[in-house]
Amino acid sequence: MYYNDHLPPHFHVRYNQQKALVSINTLEIIAGKLTSRVTKLVTEWASLHQTELMENWELAQTNQPLNKIIPL
Repeated sequence: MYYNDHLPPHFHVRYNQQKALVSINTLEIIAGKLTSRVTKLVTEWASLHQTELMENWELAQTNQPLNKIIPL
């Protein structure tokens, strides 16, 4: 997640050579491409942390420190 990033609320995924932007609201890939295996892992993780991701999005928009979220 980047400070003052563009809408819609999203987070960035990087896995090996794969990159994507994932919507926090819908958990759909909005840019880039991931293999189905990585997409499933990311979606599962994001669904468990959707509230935390949205809280961090709001913090990032106001240049406040982000909260740690447990990784995969």
